[in-house]
Amino acid sequence: MYIEVLSIIRLSMARALAILSMLIIISQFLFSARIKDVADIQGVTGVQVIGYGIVVGLNNTGDNQLNEFTNQSVRNMLQRFGLTTDGRNNRMQNVAAVVVTATVPTFSKQGSKVDITVSSMGDATSLQGGNLLMTPLSLPDGTIIGYAQGALSVGGYDYRALGTQVSRNFVTTGRVPQGLILQSDLRGEISQNDIVRVTLRDPDFTSVTRMSAAINGLNGLNNAAQAIDAATVEINLGSGIEPNQLMATISQIENVNIQIDPEARVVINERTGTVVVGGNVELLPAVIAHGGIEITIQRSLIIPQPAPFTILPPRIGEVADVIVEEDNTSSVALEVEQPTTVQGIASALNLLQVKPRDLIAIFQALKESGSLQAELVIQ
Repeated sequence: MYIEVLSIIRLSMARALAILSMLIIISQFLFSARIKDVADIQGVTGVQVIGYGIVVGLNNTGDNQLNEFTNQSVRNMLQRFGLTTDGRNNRMQNVAAVVVTATVPTFSKQGSKVDITVSSMGDATSLQGGNLLMTPLSLPDGTIIGYAQGALSVGGYDYRALGTQVSRNFVTTGRVPQGLILQSDLRGEISQNDIVRVTLRDPDFTSVTRMSAAINGLNGLNNAAQAIDAATVEINLGSGIEPNQLMATISQIENVNIQIDPEARVVINERTGTVVVGGNVELLPAVIAHGGIEITIQRSLIIPQPAPFTILPPRIGEVADVIVEEDNTSSVALEVEQPTTVQGIASALNLLQVKPRDLIAIFQALKESGSLQAELVIQ
């Protein structure tokens, strides 16, 4: 049975490494990207809005009746409808106080609809089945830009009964598709003094230089672009440009393909055991000895038989059996072909035949030893 389980683990690890190598080999051919996919035009990145509201219609999964801000919110709402309460003996369990957030795209017009995210801020156990009441959302300066309302979609469930709980995903955060309706236009400025700035999402000196050269190669934009830092390219469009021509020029700039130069990174998520290796990662030859120790402690009770003619109950004793199993894994030499490829890294790591979480520890050790020629990002 142990051999079968070990074989399954090794097979799963081999498949995971094979999928990993396939994804990253494909990504090597995707280094050429449009400017609109790796950069933003300054002034059109959108605006974040926020608001406070209440969700009703919950099935006894709302905030505790002792939450003062929830009770106060309900009382304020009832007063708007002409109802007055003294605030005592409120036994509301179907209401939850929430924070509503959204990102509104620049140039959105009045009447546009935007998706919103609703998050519980009290001790509600679930927002499943809830309905968000009309909530004003405001800009960072406090200006109300629209109102949000609608039924929540949590994308999971959480059922509890008699001490047993069955859940999937987080049910204290949900979304309302197109729940925000804008009451005013969201303006933006894409040109200041006939200058447009394009900003890389991941600043890099090599990529920004290539982007500047690619823009200068367009018709009518010869020597118009210059890189001013590792993230920004400044484009001088000349004086007196018409709005229609400005839109056409920006569209032309966005669709230019450039060769990006991503950093070599290995991203590790310790919570899920996920390891993602970038296409530029290099692995120098190394020797790894990896073994595990499994300790099992089994508790046993000993109940001796009472002696004849005794009235005292038997004394119960306890013993524990400790079993230690150690995997005698021999050292494995990681020899990667030169020049280094992702396929070579995957093949070398496949020789280790370890679990994904053990692979995380190995990557950390490779980084400390200097064999891993990449930035190690641990999430």
